[in-house]
Amino acid sequence: MKVLITGGGGFIGSHLAEGHLKRGDQVWSVDTGMNLKVRHLLDHPKFHYVKASVLDEAAMEAFVIRADLVYHHAAVVGVEHYVDDPFNVLNVNILGTLNLLRLAHRHGKRLVFASTSEVYGRNPKVPWKEEDDRVLGATTTDRWCYSTSKAAGEHYAWAFQRMGLEVSVVRYFNIIGPRLDKIDVGRVITIFMGQILRNEPLTIIGDGKQTRCFTYIDDAVRGTMAAGLKKQALGGVFNIGDDRETTILELAETMNKICGRDSKKNLVFVKQEQIYGSRYEDIPRRVPDITKMKKILGVTPKTSLVSALTQTVNWFRKESESRPSLTSAALEKKKR
Repeated sequence: MKVLITGGGGFIGSHLAEGHLKRGDQVWSVDTGMNLKVRHLLDHPKFHYVKASVLDEAAMEAFVIRADLVYHHAAVVGVEHYVDDPFNVLNVNILGTLNLLRLAHRHGKRLVFASTSEVYGRNPKVPWKEEDDRVLGATTTDRWCYSTSKAAGEHYAWAFQRMGLEVSVVRYFNIIGPRLDKIDVGRVITIFMGQILRNEPLTIIGDGKQTRCFTYIDDAVRGTMAAGLKKQALGGVFNIGDDRETTILELAETMNKICGRDSKKNLVFVKQEQIYGSRYEDIPRRVPDITKMKKILGVTPKTSLVSALTQTVNWFRKESESRPSLTSAALEKKKR
């Protein structure tokens, strides 16, 4: 099988490439960024890394034509982007998705669209089932632009399905593991890791009682590949995650414990406005119903939070030792 992964140089895309290479598939990873997360695959005879933008329809068509299966993961992701550059979030996520869906439909290719738990917004009824309502804040709150862009992508996916496209949608819930995005940016795990590597207290926004469900990357990849390979997954939308709920405070304490740090001395509580300003809203609870993932995709999360965090922390520590400039650069940026 020939597989195309847009956003293939990213965290999930790099692991997804590994999963398909293990099956013996040919993999084309397309991304606009550096190849650091796939550098260990560059010498693999069946792996191909290409720098190109999903906004370039002509360039993408050359790759879609040769693929049997397309995973569309390319997107602008991260809270810092939602609040700093909502135009780019909307432009890349919506127009890039439309390009890929149009091309997959034109050439008769199966496509898996990577969506997000963000589409549920702040719906207070948890756990969230795939058919549950979206509950969002005002359009003047930039925080919701990412959720809106991904929901628009899903609407386009179902519109193309009605025209004959074979498509599935996966909604990710806080995926963690080795090669997670760079420290100090976007995700709570990477923000905490930057602070740990600099031996700083972990910054807890609010009271830390907001909850998330953290999913190890191996479990997420198994779910994603099942969505792309199983016939019964066609036309379906699937929560990809772990339904074990963890507060942000518990997360911080667990990471401190793994790193041999005393949480009494290494936690600091700050107001949300100090970090993100007034144009951001947090979500108090984010919990998936993973019944469809288990029954239709045949995937059940296997990795405990402690194991997932330990492997993630160990990877970041190893990276910081081999590339100390990463930590020093983040510290210098923090000072400025």
